[in-house]
Amino acid sequence: MKKSLLFLFVLLVAFMPSRSQKKVSDITIVYDAIVNTGSNEPKLADAFDGATSTVYLKGNLSRSEMVSALASFVTIHDSRTGAAVVLQEVGGQKLLIRMTAADWKDKNKKYEGVEFVSTNEKKVLAGYSCTKAEARMKDGSTFAVWYTADIIPENDDYNAQFKALKGLPLEYEYQQGKVNIRYVVAQVNLNPVPVSKFDIPKTGYREMTYEESKRPRKN
Repeated sequence: MKKSLLFLFVLLVAFMPSRSQKKVSDITIVYDAIVNTGSNEPKLADAFDGATSTVYLKGNLSRSEMVSALASFVTIHDSRTGAAVVLQEVGGQKLLIRMTAADWKDKNKKYEGVEFVSTNEKKVLAGYSCTKAEARMKDGSTFAVWYTADIIPENDDYNAQFKALKGLPLEYEYQQGKVNIRYVVAQVNLNPVPVSKFDIPKTGYREMTYEESKRPRKN
């Protein structure tokens, strides 16, 4: 009898879900952006002063916003088709850049093969237990990320930087040239995201292709 009860207990434990792990379709994550450009480029840091980044996920759709006092950058991506649209507003100039699935892959090719190695370091961010991991890129560079395994987005293709991460990044680094941006979570919201967040403007923007956007611009 005791052996039967023990066997039943083991089965129950084995098939129980993780204590608090939750796979989500809809989620909004707000990050504060902390920019470090080095002493030679203080004006660039000023441009990002008070900047925030917001990620909206709804099923296969994602919207990532980077907004500061001087500029805004929005990327809307459909993981089902692979296509994306980038909206840029800088100095009053508004651009809409359309990207095919191949363009999206090319834009994010530096993150192909990235590996995440978890450490024993832990901390709590926005009420979620997080683990520190080191991301190792194929070019030999690395960056740090703090992630929680309590929340798993159903759409793991919303950010190529974290496609292989087994959890939700709540603090991480992003390097663009000499500019280092550290994103630190300010809020996590699991309420349904309005589908209107993923509407693409039909007017007000000058359109160009991804290939055109990569060409040097004339002053």
